[in-house]
Amino acid sequence: MKTLLLSVLLALPLLSRANEAMVIPLWPGVPPGSEGRDGAEQVRITEQGEQVVSGIHRPSLSVTLPDPAKATGAAIIICPGGGHRELWMDHEGYAVAAWLAEHGIAAVILKYRLAREPGSTYRVDQESLADAQRAIRFVRIHSAEWHIDPARVGIMGFSAGGELAGLLARQPDTRKPDDADPVKHASDRPAFQVLIYPGNAKAIEPVAGQPPAFLLCGYDDRTDISEGLAELYLRFKRAGIPAELHIYTGSGHGFGLRAGRTGPIAAWPERLLDWLGERGFLAPSPAVF
Repeated sequence: MKTLLLSVLLALPLLSRANEAMVIPLWPGVPPGSEGRDGAEQVRITEQGEQVVSGIHRPSLSVTLPDPAKATGAAIIICPGGGHRELWMDHEGYAVAAWLAEHGIAAVILKYRLAREPGSTYRVDQESLADAQRAIRFVRIHSAEWHIDPARVGIMGFSAGGELAGLLARQPDTRKPDDADPVKHASDRPAFQVLIYPGNAKAIEPVAGQPPAFLLCGYDDRTDISEGLAELYLRFKRAGIPAELHIYTGSGHGFGLRAGRTGPIAAWPERLLDWLGERGFLAPSPAVF
């Protein structure tokens, strides 16, 4: 643990530079559940030049901090999608992180372990969930150094990453104040959840006390998402959980955030900013400034 904390402290001068990402190991040594699993991550490049990653046994965080003059104190953990078989890192990761940082929000991309790639021994509700929970805690214990308000740390997920984000948001707080690992002293409950065309939306069942939700998908997406997300919005409303739903016509699955996109769907990040502002997550934070 000392080695991990030292590596984070050494990274802090770089992290203070706007829009410059720093990659940090999420776990010290071998993560629980990855014993006996090793090997380098695999990266394939699509015909469009996008990076797609698989073979993740050592999860990590890619941290991009905003210019201090723009910082709001809010932070978002980003979970890219890929069917739990791979992670589409550009339009559901790096591009989103850069946009958020440009608008004053600290962005942290999570490379989580993949439960459905060939030969995987990982499980979504075990190892993948543990990675997401630790990511929230990790950001909170470094909130002072990174000028983040620990009460404004949320989670965003795309497709399979949205399924993971929704799963995390339903869990009780599992912090352990007396644990030898200081990361476990922080809460792993997100302040808000952003579910972008989340997988398995029909199966998401609200739990009392869940954080507010921003829901987004395309009208032409799969039925379990395009209809499932509308049904999820109604379940949230009946459970008394604040939620906002956007369904864009003419859009299917996997649009993410890509340069050059036009039409109403291109403005979805602005709608997210509106929602975050309305919920009070972007106002100057006395915990940071």
